[in-house]
Amino acid sequence: MRSLLLLAALISYTQPSFALDQAKIFHAMQSVVMVRGYNASGGLSYGSGVIVAKDKVISNCHIFRNTKQPWISRGEDTFAIVSVQADKWHDLCLLTTFNLPGDPAPIGKGNDLKRGQGVLSIGHSNGVPTPLTSEGTIKSTYEFEGGKIIRSTAQFRMGASGSGIFDLEGNLLGINTFKTPGKQAYFYSLPIEWLASLGKLPAETQFPVVGKAFWEEDDDKKPYFMQVALPEINQDWPKLAQVAQKWIATDPKNSEAWYELGNATENLNKIDEAQKAYQQAVNFDASNTDALLRLGIIAQGKGDKAAMHNINIAIAQIDKALAAEYSQMLGCDKEC
Repeated sequence: MRSLLLLAALISYTQPSFALDQAKIFHAMQSVVMVRGYNASGGLSYGSGVIVAKDKVISNCHIFRNTKQPWISRGEDTFAIVSVQADKWHDLCLLTTFNLPGDPAPIGKGNDLKRGQGVLSIGHSNGVPTPLTSEGTIKSTYEFEGGKIIRSTAQFRMGASGSGIFDLEGNLLGINTFKTPGKQAYFYSLPIEWLASLGKLPAETQFPVVGKAFWEEDDDKKPYFMQVALPEINQDWPKLAQVAQKWIATDPKNSEAWYELGNATENLNKIDEAQKAYQQAVNFDASNTDALLRLGIIAQGKGDKAAMHNINIAIAQIDKALAAEYSQMLGCDKEC
């Protein structure tokens, strides 16, 4: 009973910004478990996982690199892991156990996510026994090998690798996996759509699970959406422009690549180049509100009220609340 009261308290604590369905979020929290194991030195390693079917838990493979006998914890109860289906490159492992209580998390659709959409990360950050929630919004999604990698502002800490990112209805969208270093970190989650192929892999019974994931590649071999992160965080605009140009050369219709080029050139005070890049970002994705906002700011700087108004209309068609913020940001009375 004490555990249930703690969960209810945590739900009420984390909902100042979003209107949450408490019953559904409570269900989502109950689907999150802790994954533990002793490493070679005798220390305790830990991560998180999410129940996705009866006696099936999805987690990150990198959790299992240093332990021979991992197990699943739920409250004070422990459950042996009897086999694993491992996609090491994508860093997803599907664990099989026995008699694990709790209903599976409802599966959402990560491919339908929109910028600014509210989400919750739920996991055992710092190894705490009760799962913690962190609210945030979708910053972007990136096409990668049959799924969309999710970048959000919903934070997760050590111990939450393998935890879930959920929509505000409690549907599982992805698995929290890696972040950039530093205080201004970017947080990335793997798409739940990869679960379908993961479940078709052969079962293994030997631990540790060893194998490098795509996000651990050398910097110049990482996907471009990862290569742009540190230059952007560090405000290294020439480097960001260089990476964005390489990204565009590889994928010329990628809206995110054009946005990053606009971001770099705007901060290098090449305003006309930035405007063209942002416009290309919108041309390839009309819902790229980040690019639309920057175009509005550039239009304001040039005194182009007609462009400011047209951009306001375009944003309002996507998100009326964001359009109101846009108007307020640019100092318009009601709307630009």
